[in-house]
Amino acid sequence: MKKTSTRLADGRELVYYDLRDDTVRDAVDHRPLERTVTTSEVRRDQLLGDSIAVASHRQGRTYHPPADQCPLCPSQGERLSEIPDSSYDVVVFENRFPSLAGDSGRCEVVCFTSDHDASFADLSEEQARLVLDAWTDRTSELSHLPSVEQVFCFENRGAEIGVTLGHPHGQIYAYPFTTPRTALMLRSLAAHKDATGGDNLFDAVLAEELAGERVVLESEEWVAFVPYAAHWPYEVHLYPKRRVPDLLGLDEAARTEFPQVYLELLRRFDRIFGEGEPPTPYIAAWHQAPFGQLEEFEGVTRDDFALHLELFTIRRTSGKLKFLAGSESGMNVFINDVPPERAAERLREVASS
Repeated sequence: MKKTSTRLADGRELVYYDLRDDTVRDAVDHRPLERTVTTSEVRRDQLLGDSIAVASHRQGRTYHPPADQCPLCPSQGERLSEIPDSSYDVVVFENRFPSLAGDSGRCEVVCFTSDHDASFADLSEEQARLVLDAWTDRTSELSHLPSVEQVFCFENRGAEIGVTLGHPHGQIYAYPFTTPRTALMLRSLAAHKDATGGDNLFDAVLAEELAGERVVLESEEWVAFVPYAAHWPYEVHLYPKRRVPDLLGLDEAARTEFPQVYLELLRRFDRIFGEGEPPTPYIAAWHQAPFGQLEEFEGVTRDDFALHLELFTIRRTSGKLKFLAGSESGMNVFINDVPPERAAERLREVASS
């Protein structure tokens, strides 16, 4: 992998990740852009104990542009985009309309391929490995920023999810706090460790799932399963079998095998609802240990956390979406229409040939 860092016309950082070491990236962003001004502010909810970001400047962000005006495609002739070069393998740049910025963190966009009509599932194993390497590198770089406490790599796919740019891409949020979902896991981890005299909850869950009926895919280094208490109709958790706290902890064996397993999982997701159905909308979310202090989670260290990816769709059956209504949105109590065991069975049925 070759990494080349440069700057866009308004000062934002852009990083090329290339498969070839002899690739030269010297294209200049000639757009007449002024410096980006953001109004991001993080506010803490005193009753719930969590934080929200107020980012009113995002109201003006690019919204469903036609394909020939996509800002994530390479620049061609007089059509100038966010990527100055005429081609790329993987590219990462600071979001022009970030939810978090400055002392409130940072937001980046990750373009998986220059092919506008592709998806992550269309990538070759070599390309998918390059994306993994880019995620890992950005996690390392962002973790060193003084305002950053947790790094979150994710992909939103599909208009039903709320995606406003059709080009295959994901995002990275670098938060100035430990996110609520992660805090819940850390509290459960601490309670289990205390109750069992030191046992690791992630290890216990993984052992239970490996011995059960909800495993979807298993390889030497990875296992994918539908969790016992899945929140979403089709939800899969992907774990490396050797517990590590973050993407930086993966060894070469796990990195080499990841593209095979993940691409197969994504392709199965597109088969869940049968032939002729539109691509399955999904969210793919990497859960990594925070880089900040963990004193409030007594007895827990970063190494106790288990890196994993959660992949889920809001489609519950053909032509129908799972909406977060009263119980889910009002009380955070999910009601799942598809038994996890049946979801796992379906994902095994649609294995590619």
